[in-house]
Order: sequence, then structure tokens, then C-alpha cells
Amino acid sequence: MEAKAQDRKETPVYSGFIKYFPRAIKAVARLSYVGNQQHNPNKSLHWDRSKSGDELDALGRHLIDDILEKVDDDGILHTTKVAWRAMANLEKMLEENAPTNNVVELTMDLGKCYECKQPFKPSQVVRHKDKERYCEDCYKNI
Repeated sequence: MEAKAQDRKETPVYSGFIKYFPRAIKAVARLSYVGNQQHNPNKSLHWDRSKSGDELDALGRHLIDDILEKVDDDGILHTTKVAWRAMANLEKMLEENAPTNNVVELTMDLGKCYECKQPFKPSQVVRHKDKERYCEDCYKNI
């Protein structure tokens, strides 16, 4: 399968995101509208990044506020604002770190199997023995 086609298959936007979180996505979309009306009245919906630069601080404040009181003064759940700030932070991180081929994915180097030297995949089981890391197949043979 062509690499681009494979990438599309491995990025299930509808079945792996929208279908999982339909109510949460609608709540965050509604918050985008309410925030736009508050910060940019009578302007088309857009993310005014000049008014949104402290994503992690705001996310943290909303987490704390959620403990104290679930609903903010404007009637929006603090958890909805946490989700919006998390998405904003992730979007900025992906933009800053996206390689030139436009792949919008950040992956961590998970290391390699001590024996076969193959890189670990995110969903792969990693076994440990004597401070070394092995893939499942190599672990069976030690």
C-alpha cells in the first residue's frame, strides 16, 4: 500500500475520534463560538492567537476551578475549557514540530530491542530483563 494511503488508513478521524467523543467535540466547538463572541464580537469564527498564548497555565487553572466548581461564570464547564486548551496546546506543538512532509504526528523514540535492534512500536509489548528491553519474540528466546 502506498505510504500516503497507509497514513490515511492509520488516521481514523471519524471512527477514532469523532465517533468516540461526539458530545465532547460539540461542547468544545460551542466553546469556540462563545469565546469568539466574547473576544471578537461581530467577527467570523476564528482563533485569535494573540489573545490565547498561555494554554498550559489556563488549562491548569481550569483543572483547579473544576475541583472547586464544575461550571464557570459563563455557564461553560471548566472541563470543556480544559479540553479546548489541551487541543490548542497540542495544535501548537504539532505545528512547531511537524516535519516538512506535513505529517502531523509527534512520536517518541521508544528505543530498540536489545537483541534484534528493531525499534519498538507504540502498541508493542516490551519485556525487561537485567535492565535491558526486549521485544516479545526475543524475550521468548532468552
